[in-house]
Amino acid sequence: MNEWQQRTLALAAIAQACAAVKQLARHGQLSEEFERDALLQSVLEQDPESFSAIYGDVTNLNFGLKVLLAQIGATRNKDVEITRYMVGVLALARRFERNEKAVTALGQRINQLQRQQHDFQFEHDTILTGMAGAYSDFISPLGRPLQIHGKPDLLQQKNVQNQIRALLLAAIRSAILWRQVGGKRRHFVLSRRRMVSTALDLIRISNPNRPNSESST
Repeated sequence: MNEWQQRTLALAAIAQACAAVKQLARHGQLSEEFERDALLQSVLEQDPESFSAIYGDVTNLNFGLKVLLAQIGATRNKDVEITRYMVGVLALARRFERNEKAVTALGQRINQLQRQQHDFQFEHDTILTGMAGAYSDFISPLGRPLQIHGKPDLLQQKNVQNQIRALLLAAIRSAILWRQVGGKRRHFVLSRRRMVSTALDLIRISNPNRPNSESST
């Protein structure tokens, strides 16, 4: 997997997480296309054998690739809310990386969650709640939190809150990964076409039987 594929997949993971946050805030539940568990598992993959091991099969980010294309491609399907969430996540990730104390503390918490999952087989919901707590403890205090818009009655439900925070943590993890594999803000202006073509190629890889005519934006 080349560097542009890695960068594009990391951005797709951010887009997928942000789209999932939007759906939870509006509807209180997710459809299967969001592959929530693949996103959350990426948080626990702190020392992967390869980039591919972080998210698993490319198909896990197929929806995120489509969301990303809608945001950066030559389409009229841009979602201002998802764009705002993505921009906010990238800014939070930069702020987080500058705070060595927060980086160390979050790393320790993630290692603890890894042990709970792999060594003690804690329930999935327990791990998700732990991720939500980690976001609240180490990301939220770094500055103005992301403002999530949705139905107030849903946003007050603990289960919805936990899923949103855990998914935002996954988005932060992917934003950091994007920077680690060479992602730069200038790429959104100077390398947009390259990102679009890479996203299309990745969608074709994940859907090998899909006609090429359906892959255009």
